[in-house]
Amino acid sequence: MGAVVQEDGMEQQATGQYLSFSLGGEEYGVDILKVREIKGWEPVRPLPDTPPYIRGVMDLRGLVVPIIDLRSRFGLERADCTATTVIIVLASRIGERQVIAGVVVDSVSDVLDLDSSAIRSAPDLGAEIDVGYIHGMVTLPERMVVLLDVEALLDPATLAMEVAEGRARQ
Repeated sequence: MGAVVQEDGMEQQATGQYLSFSLGGEEYGVDILKVREIKGWEPVRPLPDTPPYIRGVMDLRGLVVPIIDLRSRFGLERADCTATTVIIVLASRIGERQVIAGVVVDSVSDVLDLDSSAIRSAPDLGAEIDVGYIHGMVTLPERMVVLLDVEALLDPATLAMEVAEGRARQ
């Protein structure tokens, strides 16, 4: 997103839509153009030798889709799935690959229409805290929403590196 120059030469701020959702009492958002669908929670097939944040896989109309538990991925306390727990199926082109994965979240909130000028950069929190998944932050009346970078979240190279680091720590 950025400024769009109109025919009359005037600049207009580009807008985008973000699907917002709750996770551990905080609110997050993803670019709605990356959302393929939203499914109610259903058990998934676990896979051996995967990181703790990979819940397993599910069959999505003949396509095997990995399911990522965002609470676990972000180091939050694991919670039981409830009636509001959903899987947001995300799709993104990363390099030459189309990557599709589901993310488990506590609940879906709403769709936000945001001007690019409203999105602020993530603060620098030091080397120990990874803000690589954060696209930006937006302050709305009575709440702050962390906008996630879907490409960084689903990047197979990042996932593989995290798996290798986790095994090295064991």
